[in-house]
Amino acid sequence: MQQTHASNHRIRPCTWVLLVLLALTLAAWGVGQMKLGGLTVVSAILFSTLLKGQMVVDFFMGLIRVRPFWRILMFSYLFIVIALIWVAYFIGLD
Repeated sequence: MQQTHASNHRIRPCTWVLLVLLALTLAAWGVGQMKLGGLTVVSAILFSTLLKGQMVVDFFMGLIRVRPFWRILMFSYLFIVIALIWVAYFIGLD
């Protein structure tokens, strides 16, 4: 009996997602190491955190193929947490 192996050299979507998550995390770490700050930098980092959270929800929790209610619910949770962190930072500037 002869075995054949399908050679599929494409990178799976979850691998791409993991690489994007790692890149965004390393970028945030780099910003921290350079001690950058300011409203623009913090907003960008929080937006990337929101994006990373949504990617985890969609691809690793598997909610990309479920009813929109669950995705909206998780996005709302992430958005509220990120918004509260942003507000706390903004209040701390005063």
